[in-house]
Amino acid sequence: MSAWLVGLEGTPAGLRLATALALSAAFLHAVFGALQKGRFDPWLSRAAIDASYGVMAAPVALFVVPWPAPQMWPIFAGVFAIHVGYKMFQAMAYSRGAYTVVYPVVRGTGPLFTVIGAYLLFGEVLNAGQWAGVAVLLAGIFGLALYNLRHIAIARDTLLPALGLAVLTGGFVALYTTFDAYGIRASADPFTFLAWFFFIDGVFMPIYTWRRWRMLAPAEIAPLLRRGVTGAVIALASFGSIMLATRLGPVGQAAVLRETSTVFAALIGWLALGETVGPRRLALIALIAAGAVIAQLAV
Repeated sequence: MSAWLVGLEGTPAGLRLATALALSAAFLHAVFGALQKGRFDPWLSRAAIDASYGVMAAPVALFVVPWPAPQMWPIFAGVFAIHVGYKMFQAMAYSRGAYTVVYPVVRGTGPLFTVIGAYLLFGEVLNAGQWAGVAVLLAGIFGLALYNLRHIAIARDTLLPALGLAVLTGGFVALYTTFDAYGIRASADPFTFLAWFFFIDGVFMPIYTWRRWRMLAPAEIAPLLRRGVTGAVIALASFGSIMLATRLGPVGQAAVLRETSTVFAALIGWLALGETVGPRRLALIALIAAGAVIAQLAV
């Protein structure tokens, strides 16, 4: 399978697959974010998810895929550090702000910074039509965040700090997107990179949140672990999809398409978390989708 995937790089079929993977990652990432923001402490939700996908990835990394080449270990160290920063800021933002406000800001700053990073690291340049699509998408995302900021009644007293943390989290999203793309392109076997990424990435949060685990009521442990396993499966599919998309196609384009996750996040916030969605927010959500379509058609 690795040889087949590598053979698609730079081909029209590879670009089509990259598009499908990025859109799949968008939907799955919105579900993943809602799982972390749901009824449990966001720190513990993230820890349960990370521990679960670390355990799932361990046998694959150790016994199935080829071991990483020596030059990959410094890259994995960088990946680990960047993702620790991302998770810390994300959990702090989710602890302070409503999901439908925080999530659009995180996802809106991410693609803008990623496009800049992809230019600096990979020399990728968007054409005028793609920039127009990015502008429309970002207008929708930030418009949605501002509308929510003015009207939502959940966690008003901590919303401004949550927005600042959301911007920082978006910066880390851009950083990990470009650096992960660099890592998976540097690896001879993309599935070696993915298996070791999830194995290594699953270590930090369970250890960091150990004291919080000890304060859990016994009746909460089993439901939280079930959520962790569910979230791990979604994370494997979501993060795996976007990393493979950045191996097969342009990093900036994949990052822009992934941010249609904001559309799915708004629907999840409405249907699953009880957060209101009105006609103006629906119009802004449509603007986000339109921006992604414009960016894709302009390729």
